[in-house]
Amino acid sequence: MALKWVSKPKKKIEYSKRVVAIVLSFCIIVTIFAMILMWVTKDTSPLAYLIPSVFAETGIVISFYLDKAKKENISKGARENESELETET
Repeated sequence: MALKWVSKPKKKIEYSKRVVAIVLSFCIIVTIFAMILMWVTKDTSPLAYLIPSVFAETGIVISFYLDKAKKENISKGARENESELETET
């Protein structure tokens, strides 16, 4: 008789968390690439254009994610408060 391995179902990562992770990794990769490129070419022009644009994109994505999380937590808190009020009365 063969044993069947029982595995726990994998927890899916939310789409918004995936987007934040991808953007953060892209930011790190571009920053490292720009640092290497500046070291090899002895030119600091990427500091003026490439790196600020990547960090601006990262800031926008993180701010949208934080706003989304805030709205979800506020709605969750409102639902919990309603259920507490119903149980008290």
